[in-house]
Amino acid sequence: MTNMVNTVTGPVPASDLGKTLMHEHFVFGYPGYQGDVTLGAFDHEEALNIGIGVAERLLAHGVKTVVDPTPNDCGRNPELLREISERTGLQIICATGYYYEGEGAPAYFKLRAGFGDIGEEVYEMFMTEITRGIAKTGIKPGVIKLGSSRGVITDYEQVFFRAAARAQKETGITIVTHTQDGTMGPDQADLLISEGGNPDRIVIGHMDGNTDVAYHHETLKRGVTIGFDRFGLQIVNNCPMDYLRETVLIGLIGIGYGHKVVLSHDSVNCWCGRPFKMSEQAAALLSTWNPTHIFDDVLPVLEKAGITEAQLRQIFEENPRSVFGG
Repeated sequence: MTNMVNTVTGPVPASDLGKTLMHEHFVFGYPGYQGDVTLGAFDHEEALNIGIGVAERLLAHGVKTVVDPTPNDCGRNPELLREISERTGLQIICATGYYYEGEGAPAYFKLRAGFGDIGEEVYEMFMTEITRGIAKTGIKPGVIKLGSSRGVITDYEQVFFRAAARAQKETGITIVTHTQDGTMGPDQADLLISEGGNPDRIVIGHMDGNTDVAYHHETLKRGVTIGFDRFGLQIVNNCPMDYLRETVLIGLIGIGYGHKVVLSHDSVNCWCGRPFKMSEQAAALLSTWNPTHIFDDVLPVLEKAGITEAQLRQIFEENPRSVFGG
């Protein structure tokens, strides 16, 4: 019997996930946006319409499921995701979790650490949302989202990793991570596994921020899945160009790791807070950072390099199903 996965409209069998993008954000906001609501008020209808448009584009490419691993402190909006899913039929999986220390909201739990064991509190937060639902929505997350800093997993971040591994042991939930600038992949895997985490249910994210094949090999040796999930995001945030990502990805598939890779964009369809004013150079660099870029631009490159339809089906369908226990 296949494992069941929580989506924003209810549980589905992992075998029914179909073609899946493992890391996209329908709505995202860096902590602090809440203080800029006078000039950056959230427009629910606009976000809904944008989300519906994105979902329809993805469905046209055969995508059946999207994982939206927006952390609790970055504008997570499960009710909006449910509405998008109900209006379009796209299956959406949301998250429980907090972002990495440098760009997250550590003050809340750091303050609480002076009064008690925040490890226990974080674990309680994870377990309550996983088993009962988020706030009063009844919506249960299908993944735990974790993040670490560039070159280090801070003491604060380790609290979340340890609590997540504990929650995974008890519920079987899948873990999806953020690696800052593609660092700490092996370390994230080691920490989670040492705390009882199941490598088959762990996706180490943003690994395509690093173009060192040896680094990828070292991470994959732990048995985890890696995310090449920032296609289209180039130069900005220290990201490499897509042609470098493609070169490393083709190499990893060629040496037999096609069964341990998932693809996505980490796209943000609607930002919380004030709209960005981008320079022409930034806009040009980000022109391909959208949730269909892989299908429009990257797949032709992979196919030209000899990546087969069966290998692509493995990456988009069988690998996501596997990390959700299907």
